[in-house]
Amino acid sequence: MHDAARIAVLVSGGGTNLQALIDAQERGGLKSGRIALVISSNLEAYAVTRAETAGIPAEIVPRQQYASGEQFEERIRALLDEYKIDLIVLAGFLCILSRAFTDAYPRRIINVHPSLIPSFCGKGYYGLRVHEAALARGVKVTGATVHFVNEIPDGGEIIMQKAVSVRRSDTPASLQKRVMRQAEWKILPAAVEKVCAAMTAGQDRKRKGEKA
Repeated sequence: MHDAARIAVLVSGGGTNLQALIDAQERGGLKSGRIALVISSNLEAYAVTRAETAGIPAEIVPRQQYASGEQFEERIRALLDEYKIDLIVLAGFLCILSRAFTDAYPRRIINVHPSLIPSFCGKGYYGLRVHEAALARGVKVTGATVHFVNEIPDGGEIIMQKAVSVRRSDTPASLQKRVMRQAEWKILPAAVEKVCAAMTAGQDRKRKGEKA
């Protein structure tokens, strides 16, 4: 572990949550961690441009170019090792990671999901589908969740949640935008800082114990 935890952000699309993390880092909201790497599973992800604009190294690992999920994950793990990554943040990363991968990084992978877990989550719930399901069910409150990642999609321990009211006039697109602005972009940086602070504090305690 370093003085500040080294963070890798895994993305597949536009990278709005990545931008929220970059913005938090630039204004001093990430004190215990630093974004050291962005990995995209998509050749055309705009998130890569966001990373490059911010001066953050970006690597593209196109899922379709690998014969198996195992080979795809092996390449990601090699990059995580190369960049000495401490914390992995899934921010709009549309590939489901295997148990072998998640078991290799216990409590070191976190994800942001656009609902109040356990509602509207799990395999198949991503992007607009989550908000379509929320409106179809008629819920009055939705929101976002940041959680640790394990072998069950959206099944890990919850770190932070924030609620957002649903309006009668909402469409899936309008609800998605409000959940991002009022919840995801707020709790993701806060949760990353919380986890990084715990990581660095734990390493400090370990060092002191070793010296003692």
